Amino acid sequence: MSVRVDPEGNEIRALFDLVDLSGRDVLEIGCGDGRLTRRYADSVSHVTAIDPFAEGIKRAEQSLSETSRGRVEFQRIAFEEFAAATEPSTFDTAVLSWSLC
Repeated sequence: MSVRVDPEGNEIRALFDLVDLSGRDVLEIGCGDGRLTRRYADSVSHVTAIDPFAEGIKRAEQSLSETSRGRVEFQRIAFEEFAAATEPSTFDTAVLSWSLC
């Protein structure tokens, strides 16, 4: 039996109700296997999606469509390390996907 995650599209609809991502530079914190990333990537300018777990990043990279690949950069890094190494105000929007629940 396969598991279908959000077949009704409620999660992505909730995200789009909260913020317009069109043309934005997005930081996604805790991207996991990219389950949310791949659903909004085509509408943004660029996504930097971070997660400390290598297996999740690997699955996320494999799940992207060909058109999204040029827009999404996955990084295996914890948020604390990423924040210390990144310039302030680099992104238009930050997404923490489980905060939508």
